[in-house]
Amino acid sequence: MKTTNRVLSLDVFRGLTVAGMIMVNNPGSWSHIYAPLKHASWHGCTPTDLVFPFFLFIVGVSVSFSMSGVKDRKEQHPIVLRKVIWRSFKLVAIGLLLGLSSFVFKALFTLLQGDLPTLEGLASFRVPGVLQRIGIVFFIVAFLFLKTSWRAQLNALLVILVTYWAVMTLIPVPGVDQIDLSDPNKNLAGWLDHLLLKGHMWKETWDPEGVLSTLPSIGTGLLGALTGTWIKKEKDEKEKVAWMFVAGALLVALGNWWDYFFPINKSLWTSSYVVYAGGMALISLATTYWLIDVKKLGLKWIKPFQAFGLNPMAAYVLSGLVVRLMLTIKVDGVAFKTFIYQNIYASWLAPTEASFAYSISYIVLMYLPVWYLYKKNIVIKV
Repeated sequence: MKTTNRVLSLDVFRGLTVAGMIMVNNPGSWSHIYAPLKHASWHGCTPTDLVFPFFLFIVGVSVSFSMSGVKDRKEQHPIVLRKVIWRSFKLVAIGLLLGLSSFVFKALFTLLQGDLPTLEGLASFRVPGVLQRIGIVFFIVAFLFLKTSWRAQLNALLVILVTYWAVMTLIPVPGVDQIDLSDPNKNLAGWLDHLLLKGHMWKETWDPEGVLSTLPSIGTGLLGALTGTWIKKEKDEKEKVAWMFVAGALLVALGNWWDYFFPINKSLWTSSYVVYAGGMALISLATTYWLIDVKKLGLKWIKPFQAFGLNPMAAYVLSGLVVRLMLTIKVDGVAFKTFIYQNIYASWLAPTEASFAYSISYIVLMYLPVWYLYKKNIVIKV
């Protein structure tokens, strides 16, 4: 495979990640979920905890692929940076609007019922979010990739990881006698979130996409950019894949070692978590790259995931809007989503199986529009 060709495995990996993100975000019941589909309660890492870092890793790889052609053309940098800024702004704006959609749906239904909507709930509107973090990471990683060498990017990654470890473990937390990373309320990231985002977070005192934890998430994106640079090198494909597996295994081992001193934690996005999840992402991409782009195996089964991978934002945003609408509509006194789960799935399946079956059905529902876009060769770009 020539490196100038489209890397199909990246589309498939992105599609698998988006499908996974939709699945774990949409169980039939949050009270009945298989263990691997749950987030770790605090420290630790489940397969579900790998979904978001995988996506940020892919963002970095995509930056490397899309911007390599203009990296050495300095006169094009201002134009490219304007596009990067605009795209980052759109990602953040869409994330905020997605968060506001629940309030908008409730207001519309209130108007349809002949009443005036209130501002109830708007005062506690959550500001951070998945798309907001993606927008910030994309901007910084794209800027660094365009303006610096891969060695400088590697150095930036190391500085980020070490600095975040030092900040989180050595800087005293105001009002706290002793730093305790096992307590969500006794670490600097949570304190800063509470100071800057009070009342606008996922939890009362911290947010998994909070302010300080965004810094190490940039490291996840940089790992992806470095991986993309490696894949584009004119080297033997077997050598590329072998070193990707080696690097991934070493990162996983390093992350597990660092876990003893700086616990793997998605909500804090700890440095050990960056390293561990980055290693897992490298191994996963190496596997799909070898099977699809090198060995050309299974090119029929990849099409559904290609469909998701070519329109990931459309799939993610649509899935978020639909579930918010289903939670707003009431049937027999309960949310439409709950009504469907209880009457179509839980009526004949055990609760956990019913919840899982619902999430699979939801993926299929979201697949229909992206498959249409795929067949029509339509790519909705943000």
